[in-house]
Amino acid sequence: MRVVLAGYNVDKEVIDELKRHSPDRDDVTPETLSASYARISRDPRPADELRRLARREVERVRRSNQAIIFKMGHHSVAEHAVFNFDIIGVSRLALEEIEKFRLCSYTEKSQRYIKLGDDFVIPAEIRMAGLERAFVRTVREQNSLYHSLYEKLKPYLYNKYGELAGNPKNHPLLEGWAKEDARYVVSLATEGQVGLTINARNLEFLIRRFAAKRLEELRRLNEQICALAREVAPSVILFIEATDFDARTQEELEDATRPLFVAQGTAGQRRVPRRPAGEGEEAVALAGATADGDDKILAALLHTSTRSPYSLCLKRVRWLTPDQKKEIIKTALRHMEFFDFPPREFEYADLTFSLLVSASCFAQLKRHRMATLTSQDYDPALGVTTPPTIEAVGAGRDFRELIARTNETYTALLPKAGPAATYVLTNAHRRRVLLKVNVRELYHVSRLREDPSAQWEIREAAGRMSELARKEMPLSCMLLGGKDRYPALYQKIFGKLPKTTPFSGPK
Repeated sequence: MRVVLAGYNVDKEVIDELKRHSPDRDDVTPETLSASYARISRDPRPADELRRLARREVERVRRSNQAIIFKMGHHSVAEHAVFNFDIIGVSRLALEEIEKFRLCSYTEKSQRYIKLGDDFVIPAEIRMAGLERAFVRTVREQNSLYHSLYEKLKPYLYNKYGELAGNPKNHPLLEGWAKEDARYVVSLATEGQVGLTINARNLEFLIRRFAAKRLEELRRLNEQICALAREVAPSVILFIEATDFDARTQEELEDATRPLFVAQGTAGQRRVPRRPAGEGEEAVALAGATADGDDKILAALLHTSTRSPYSLCLKRVRWLTPDQKKEIIKTALRHMEFFDFPPREFEYADLTFSLLVSASCFAQLKRHRMATLTSQDYDPALGVTTPPTIEAVGAGRDFRELIARTNETYTALLPKAGPAATYVLTNAHRRRVLLKVNVRELYHVSRLREDPSAQWEIREAAGRMSELARKEMPLSCMLLGGKDRYPALYQKIFGKLPKTTPFSGPK
């Protein structure tokens, strides 16, 4: 056996410095990795020799990449080329679009941990519509209230949690809670930044999708990303133009479905009666689940552990007693630590949740990219989420009045600025979300988002999802819970503590 470290990410400024002190060369590109690895399937020579050859023949490598990836259709070859982007000074609204892509890595500036200033994006659409003054006035009012709320929330939390406040090490935690709740009032235009790591296949997909976006900010961002990537690796990023599929599908779906909410009456068309937006809706509701989900997971476990076909495994599961079923699930989970996922067989049962969440909560939810997550646009008619602490410090009236003024500005912007009017809405404004997770992914959501360190709104939502899941699939979901609760949950089921806890580390 021989293992070779073929490459690793290096800061581009280091690469530029190295190039300045070396003769001109054109092989400083990830394209050589893509091409040499593509040859592995048909060339018997060792991979490191193929890489050496590729570095000597860069132009040939580029032609090879184009042929293999785009003519032969082996797009996975492009995944060997990886890029890192610093994306700085983009809006919170744009960050939501950037982070929709599943197979990428993101680290975003947190509004929970960093105190905000007065930085925000002024959308080109609003400038062109001549509405910049109203937009800027509203956003600055929001930012002013943010700072006022922070100054009120900080002493309130120090006083409420006096025992924690007594130890200076806990001050960043308490101040983080103050920032966390104050940020509900800031706009989706607030500037942020993100570190993005993405392979060439997914980058091309992002570029093509963004080329079809209606927001000018996303199209300008797209032009910069595309230019930088193609300068370094032109052969692995080719299909970059907006397609009708990306540009037209959503708008045509909206046109096609709009008549479904109009009824034909004797007086002509009329709106189908509907209750006011958000009225009577549960913040978290179970919209659907795999029938007999526990049995499906048990059958999958039997299928992996025996030589029987799945159909026979499912029949055998249905003959088992409840205690026998529980014992098999316990066997599958017995050695699981708080940082482990359940076995992959737990992916054979799904749960779909209908959620009504604020932008603050959605900022956490969107990170679960292995789930299926779709959403409606933010809608002032759905109301806002108000942190209880804002009422507790006597700022509820100021908060509600500012939300009302924000909604007025949004209404004024919408006819001329279209989707760009959304920038003025706040982190408190809500949207409807549909979230589908398999049981294995729900464990990840639960561990991370039910923990006390999680943002309070998503902690409540995750707790409710776990509660609904346990009712639907009590066996498979028996160990759902935050990291802090895991030792107690494990002890209740197995009669002993796990080997590792979030507090003690390995024994």
